[in-house]
Amino acid sequence: MNIIIAGAGKVGYDLAENLAKENHNVVIIDKNPQILMKAEENLDVMCIKGSATSTNILLEAGVKEADLLMAVTGSDEINMVCCLTAKKLGISYTIARIRDPEYAKELSSLKEELELEMVINPELAAADEIAQSLNFSPAMNVESFAKGRVKMIGLKVTKDMGFEGRSLRNILHNTGISVLVGVVVRDNEVIVPNGDFKLEENDSIYVIGKSSSLYNFCKLAGLMPLKLKNIMVLGGGRISYYLTNILTDMGMKVKIIEIDRERCIELSELLPKALIINADGTDEDILLSENLRDMDAFIAVTGIDEENLLSSLLAKGNGVKKVIAKNSRTNYMNLLSNLGIDHIISPKKITTDQILKYIRGDKIESLYRIVEGKAEIIEFVAGKKDAYLNKPLKNIKFKENSIIATIVRRNDIIIPNGNDSIVQGDRVIVISKGKNINSMEELVLSINGGVENEFWNGLKILGDFINK
Repeated sequence: MNIIIAGAGKVGYDLAENLAKENHNVVIIDKNPQILMKAEENLDVMCIKGSATSTNILLEAGVKEADLLMAVTGSDEINMVCCLTAKKLGISYTIARIRDPEYAKELSSLKEELELEMVINPELAAADEIAQSLNFSPAMNVESFAKGRVKMIGLKVTKDMGFEGRSLRNILHNTGISVLVGVVVRDNEVIVPNGDFKLEENDSIYVIGKSSSLYNFCKLAGLMPLKLKNIMVLGGGRISYYLTNILTDMGMKVKIIEIDRERCIELSELLPKALIINADGTDEDILLSENLRDMDAFIAVTGIDEENLLSSLLAKGNGVKKVIAKNSRTNYMNLLSNLGIDHIISPKKITTDQILKYIRGDKIESLYRIVEGKAEIIEFVAGKKDAYLNKPLKNIKFKENSIIATIVRRNDIIIPNGNDSIVQGDRVIVISKGKNINSMEELVLSINGGVENEFWNGLKILGDFINK
C-alpha cells in the first residue's frame, strides 16, 4: 500500500516505522529538516520537506497514486485542511488526528463534512485506557475485545502469588476458572506457552477471559480489587481533561496538579467537579501537602516523561495503591514497568494500533500489540465461506506460535479445546507471535478431516490448555 504521512512527530514517526516494517511504501511530509533527517537515516521511507497543506507538496508526495493519507501534525486545523486538499486531489482514503475537546464534540459532523475515513484522538484513547485500568485495579493494563465481553489483563508475577515454579496447568487445576494465559514475557522475550510452561518471578503474563473469570484469577493470585475513590492527576493537558470527565462520571474524586496558572483557570471552568491546584507537581513537599499519601491512585500525564517517571516513583514510595505514568518512549516500556509502576501508558502506541487495524482491512475487529509488536492479540469475525468453519480445532494445523485464545458465540465465551470448532459469526480472538496477520485464513496451514495425534504433541501450536 502507498501511504503518505503528514507530520513526522512522535506519532507520525512511530506510524512510519511500523508501516515500513509491514512493507508499505511510506512518504513523510514535514517542515522540520532535523526530524526528516532522523527518519531518513533510520527508516526505509521517503521524506519531503514542506507544508502538508500545499497542493504542490502533496503532488510531489504522489497523492494521486497513494492509497491513504494520514495527517498527524500538531495542528488539528492543518490536519483537516491537509485531508480535505488530498480528497480534492483524488485520494480515496484519509485519516486525521483531531485532539481539541471543542472539535471532539462535533467529530461525527466533521468526519462527514471532510469525508474522513477515520478520526484519531490519542489523548482520548489514552484516557479511556487509564480509566479501564483503574476500573480493573489489579491489572497492569486492560484491553477489551468482543465489544467488552472479553478482556485481556497484564499481570506481573511476584513471590506473593505462589505461582513461581508452577506450571500453568497446575496453577488452574481444579479451580474452575476458565481463562487462558496466552502470552508470557520473560526478559523481553515473548513466549506463547503451553500448559506445562512454568512461571518465574517477574514474568509478565497476559490473561484472557470474561471479566468475572479474570477477577477470580486475580483473587487466586492474591490480588484483590481495590476501591479507588480519590485520584490525583499530575498535569493539566488534554489527557487530564478527558480522563477527569470519565472518572467524575464514575463517581471518583479527582484532584489535578498543574503548574500553569492560566491553564488552571481554564480547567476550573471546564471541570467544575474536579479540584484544580496550581503548583509544581514534581515537588515532593507540594505533593505531600496535597495529601498524596491519602490518594488511592496517582496518574502522571505531563508532557515530560522524566517528570512522569520520577513523580510516579515518589507516589509509589508513599504507598499510593495504583500508579500510572504516561511515557512516549515505547522502547523503554519494559524497563519502566520493572521499576514498580503499575501501568505505563503510551498514546502513540494506542494510536499506531488503531491505524494498523484499519490498514489491515475490515476482517480485523480489534488489534493489540505487546513488547514493541513482537506479539499481537487480534479479533476476527468468522465469515460465511471460511474454510476452517465447523471443523474441530484439533483437525486444523495452525502456524507456529499462534493460538486460538477465545471464541465468543452470542452470549457464550469459550476458552476452546481441541473438540471445539468455529462457526459463522463467531468472534475469534487469536494470539500470534510476530506474524502481522490480516485474516484468520493466514493462520491456517492445513485442515485435516480426521483426528490427528500431532495435535496432542503440539499443544504449543494451538495453545490448547483449559487447565480445569
